Amino acid sequence: MTAYILRRILLIIPTMLGIMLVTFVIVQFAPGGPVERIIAQLTGTDAGATSKFTGGGGDMAGAGKPGQGGMPGDAAAPSKYRGAQGLDPEFIKSLEKQFGFDKPAHERFLMMIKNYLLFDFGESYFRDTSVLKLIAERLPVSISLGLWMTLLAYAISIPLGIRKAVRDGSRFDVWTSTVIVIGYAIPGFLVAVFLIVLFAGGSFLQIFPLRGLVSENWSELPWYMKILDYFWHLVLPLTAMALSAFATTTFLTKNSFLEEIRKQYVMTARAKGLSEQKVLYGHVFRNAMLIVIAGFPGAFIGAFFAGSLLIETIFTLDGLGLLGFESIVNRDYPVVFATVYIFSLLGLFINLLSDLTYTWVDPRIDFETREV
Repeated sequence: MTAYILRRILLIIPTMLGIMLVTFVIVQFAPGGPVERIIAQLTGTDAGATSKFTGGGGDMAGAGKPGQGGMPGDAAAPSKYRGAQGLDPEFIKSLEKQFGFDKPAHERFLMMIKNYLLFDFGESYFRDTSVLKLIAERLPVSISLGLWMTLLAYAISIPLGIRKAVRDGSRFDVWTSTVIVIGYAIPGFLVAVFLIVLFAGGSFLQIFPLRGLVSENWSELPWYMKILDYFWHLVLPLTAMALSAFATTTFLTKNSFLEEIRKQYVMTARAKGLSEQKVLYGHVFRNAMLIVIAGFPGAFIGAFFAGSLLIETIFTLDGLGLLGFESIVNRDYPVVFATVYIFSLLGLFINLLSDLTYTWVDPRIDFETREV
């Protein structure tokens, strides 16, 4: 097992290099960029950003102010940047140098990889803070949503899927399948809006808070009230996210158990006089759960990032999903690359953890003989 783990860890290096290379190349060909953002703001044509420029680029904020050589008028030469006509070429060069675009693309990529190996993600282009600090501030929200939603979905879906497999074709199986399919078909953001209207002071009740992960006076509360306040804020977001998350895991669990129940070793175990519970949880469970465990990494990463974007927006939760989206729109490349790097690295390690969990569920699995 040690040799297998070592091989997988070593394989992470070229995989991460490939992911970052593809991301970097795509960004180079993407329309717009931080230089265009600054130009658009100076010329008053910036309509696509989600937040205003805050001067996080240091002396770059004052480079285009009147009287400082930013806009000399007719003396400007044609520029390769859209909307830059009339701006001083020296000012454009100062922007390129500020963002690091004065260096060749391959040099910028190698420098980025070198810094990322040391977890040095640099400074945000449009926020006066480091990228690592931004991510650290948003991380608790994303961890809370992703972790609790995944655990909640699995805690309900697995027992429900087993029950549906045991009672396959019964009325219980039919009506639960109907409810699950309907819940899966309804978008999470519509459920979120409905919950806000119904329970968060929209038109009816005002039971749950509408924004934030904790209350404003959270630091003043006793420890037990802090826990209650934390989960009180999570009730509506988790409900909106989890309703559509039950379907895949529930049906996957049911079909996996049905396949195992019909195999010869189950019939043999029953013929030996073993109870149904012993057959189900002593023999079928560990075989049927392998395919369910395989889907855990994708479920967790999806809930941790992409699946929570709309929920974070609706409930005003500043998580990594919202941060990544805003950074893409604003062309804040350091935050974009850092987000891709962290989530890719996290996903690869979770996949490795998933493989190790296989051996815990079924000790007969031996990865030492497996070719990576």
